[in-house]
Amino acid sequence: MRAKDVRGRLGEDLAAAHLISQGLIVLDRNWRCEVGEIDIVAKEGDALVVCEVKTRSSARFGHPLEAITSTKTARLRRLAACWIREHRVRPFEIRIDVVGIILGAGEPEIEHVRGAIG
Repeated sequence: MRAKDVRGRLGEDLAAAHLISQGLIVLDRNWRCEVGEIDIVAKEGDALVVCEVKTRSSARFGHPLEAITSTKTARLRRLAACWIREHRVRPFEIRIDVVGIILGAGEPEIEHVRGAIG
């Protein structure tokens, strides 16, 4: 496995643990369809939460949250619709969150932005 893939997997594991610690219920991880992949699908109350995880080893080339482009935003919206259609759920609310993780030295830095993408 490439170092980038190992870092990404670690970041997703940390993000899932963080979401659970915040009271969210993880429903799915690394769900794929023809449109792409959702890192984490979770539930918080009546809200379905589609969560994008961005992990970096440092902020030297920018914070991981800066990697969310308008193209990625549009894809996440399409992915959320695909997941809902396939799983036949009718959530009260659909929310797209982003978790940015910087691994660096010491404890990982985790930033969770709820409703980051409107």
